[in-house]
Parts: sequence; structure tokens; C-alpha cells
Amino acid sequence: MSLKTKTISGLKWSFTDSIVNQIIHFVIGLILARLLSPSEYGIIGIAMIFIAISESIVNCGLSSALIRKPNCSEADYNTMFYTNIALGLVTFSILYFSAGAIARFYHNTELVTLTRVMAVNLIINSFGMVETAILTKRIDFKKQTKISVISSITSGIIGIGLAFWGFGYWSLAIKTLSQNLIRVILLYALSEFRPKLLYSIESFKELFGFGIKLLVAGLIDTIYQNIYKLIIGRYFSSSELGYYSRAEQFKDLPSKNLNLTTQRVTYPVLANFTKDNSKLKAGYKKLIKLLFLITSVTMLLMIINAKEIIIILVGQKWAPAVPYLQILCISGALYPLHSLNLSILNVKGRSDLFLKLEIIKKIIVIPVIIIGIHYGLIVMLWGMVFNSFFAYFLNSLFSAKLISYPSYEQLLDILPTFIHIAIMAVLAFAIGQVVPSNLFLSLILKTSIALGYLFTVGYLFKIPEFMELKDLIKEQIHIHFGMLKLKKADAQS
Repeated sequence: MSLKTKTISGLKWSFTDSIVNQIIHFVIGLILARLLSPSEYGIIGIAMIFIAISESIVNCGLSSALIRKPNCSEADYNTMFYTNIALGLVTFSILYFSAGAIARFYHNTELVTLTRVMAVNLIINSFGMVETAILTKRIDFKKQTKISVISSITSGIIGIGLAFWGFGYWSLAIKTLSQNLIRVILLYALSEFRPKLLYSIESFKELFGFGIKLLVAGLIDTIYQNIYKLIIGRYFSSSELGYYSRAEQFKDLPSKNLNLTTQRVTYPVLANFTKDNSKLKAGYKKLIKLLFLITSVTMLLMIINAKEIIIILVGQKWAPAVPYLQILCISGALYPLHSLNLSILNVKGRSDLFLKLEIIKKIIVIPVIIIGIHYGLIVMLWGMVFNSFFAYFLNSLFSAKLISYPSYEQLLDILPTFIHIAIMAVLAFAIGQVVPSNLFLSLILKTSIALGYLFTVGYLFKIPEFMELKDLIKEQIHIHFGMLKLKKADAQS
């Protein structure tokens, strides 16, 4: 299989994995949101903050080191396997004994047992990291998609059943535990890797030498991604944390999905061009324009339809989350661009620059948090938007030097898309002021106007990114229909 075919296949299955998995979670989340209250989501949100931070320690950058290494030995895989399990047990123990302090900090005794139960996820997940790294290294996302779908649907049914029977936030906790357990069992069943009593100090030093910087960077980034939840949970009500978490989940469905898809596929693919800067730049340039078009259009649709989306899908009780969603979507448009710039640093083996960047970007969070505590949650969210733009500028500044693609060139490349997005926004908001108050009609009209403008301009002016996206979709449709015809012909013969 050629690299191009492998990349397209990887992108297709990685995107399918992310989208299908997120849609399942999203649909299940909608049902649970109608059964549970915002404050119950807020409580589970606090516990999940500490789980997310601990999971970044368990991984410790070894997965990225394995994916990057051209020829991994049996010793490499086994060393990573046992290191991850050891770290899983250590982080579980730390969280178990810290649960009382966490509960006192948030003035909520329910967090003691909840945090300890949720910490079991760390041990469970540590058993599946090698298998996941191997599949990612092979750009085999088809198998990962199947595993994700099965575990998501099964755990979702369990969670909904428990919520319906009145288990409250425990339905969310048990849903998460069951999903991770099913996923790890399936990974083991479908993987060729079987652990052996083998551990190499040399292998650990090699992998950890690269991974340690990513560990620190990943830990800083995870704390950064969750710092707002930490602060909202402490200085605001659990209901407001619930509204924020719900808005973030709506925003993440398209934005982080695309970000994760990009990261998972482009990193191992771009790693093939480590020594060829011209090919690396050409591939990066094409990706940045295409991804910004997709993400910015998606985020715009979320912004103009925020009220309709939230009230129609989860009900009037979640209406306070509308402004949170609109502001978060502005920063969400830049996620894939952050990811691409950081992938360049990893591909070039500059995990030292990656770490420095993460430290610099996170320092500017401090004044935003202080201002937010004093002036309210909305002000804090606008500070997050500023941080997102500043972070993109820094990321592009560092990666630009490695592939001769300066920041101003990147901005010029995405400027036409930005202009079209601005026009779409004006048209959609203008329509929104004159349409009837019917939420369904408003949603349909605003979305039709925005997409109608995009398709009309895209075809008339032959916008390269638009045409490339159209051709890519058409190509995949032809492939799928061709395969269906082939299967039908085989069945008849």
C-alpha cells in the first residue's frame, strides 16, 4: 500500500473512529442530560479533571516515542507495557489517598468515594496503551474504530439504564469505567501483542529520553485544558461547571474530533518526511488550509445556532450554556492548527521546543484566571479565546523556523477562508433577526444560508481548499459505492 493510500485510509478511519465514537457519546450524552441535572454533571466533571491529569502521567510520552521510532523491538513494547502499569498503580494510589483533600477543597464530601472509584480507570487504561500505540504506528484505525464503537455503545446503554433508575452522577462514573474496561479487553483480544517477562533499562532510557519532555508538556497541557474546570468548580457553583462542561462537549464534537484525527494520522505520516523539508512544508501547507476551512465552517455553524442546538437537544434547563458555547467555539476553530504546528516539532524531534512552548503558553493563563475569578465566568471565557490566538501565534513561530513556513505566510494562506467565514456569519445573523421564533425553522434557515454561500462561492471562484474537499468526498463515495457493487456481484455469482 502506497503512503498516499495509507494516509487517506488512515484519515478516513481515524475520522470515522472519532466522529462515530463522538456521535455515540453525544447521543448518549443528550439522553443523560435530560435525565440528570447540571449540578450532577458538575460533580462528575470535578472528578474527571484529576483523572485526565493522572492519565497524562501514566502515558508519560512513551506512546509517541514508540510511534516515532522506526523499528521497535519486543523489548521496547514490553518495557512500555510494564512501565505504564507501574505508573497506573502509582497514580491510582496517589488519587486514592488524596480524595479527602480534593473533597475538602471543593467543600463536597461526595467527591471522596467518587474520586476513588474513578481512579480505577487509571489502572484499566494502563493495560491497553501498547496495543493502541502499535495500531496507531501501523496507521490501522479500522480496528480501533470497531473497538471504540462497541465499547461506547455498550457503556452508553449501561449509563442510560442507571440514570433512568435514579443513580444520578454514579451512572456517568460507571459508564466511564465500563467503557474503558470493554475497550481494553477488546484491544487485548484483537491484538497480536502478548506481554512477556522482558524489561530493558536501555529501551526505557531511549524511549523515556524522548518521552519525558512530552510527558511534562502533556501534563502541563492537560492541567491547562482542565484548569478552568478546576477554578469554575472551586469558585463558582457545580451547576455553572455543568453548563460549562455541556457547552464544551458540544464544541468538542466537531473541533477536538478533527484535532485528534489530524494528530493521530498526520504525525506518523509526516514522520516519513523528517529529512525532506520541501515535502514536509508542501504537505503541511495543504493540510493547514483544508483543515481551517472545515473547522472554521463547523464552528461558525455552532455559533450561529447555539441557542437552537442546546434547547432543542437537551432542553430549556441547559439554556444558560448558550453564551458559553458561542465563546468556546471561537477558540475551537484553531485547534487543528495548533495540532499541526506541534506535530512539526515532534516530527523534527524537537520535544525540547515542544516543552518550552507549553510552559510559555500556560504562564499567560494565570492573569486570565485571576481576572475571571473577580469579574465572572464570561470574562474568563473571553480570556480563553485570547489565549488560543496567542498560542497559535507561538506554535507557528517555532515550527516556521524548522520548515521555512513563517507565521505571516500561514496567515495569508488562511485569510481568504477567514473573509468568507466573516461574510457567512453576517448573513446568518441577519437572517436570524427576521425569521420567526420557531427554533427548528431558525436552525434550518441560518444553516442553509451559511452553507449556500459557501457552496456558491466555492464553485464560482474555484476555491482550492473547497474543490479539494469536494474531490476527496467524491473520491471516497466512488470507492465505497464501487466496493458495494463488487460485494453485490460476488454475492450473486
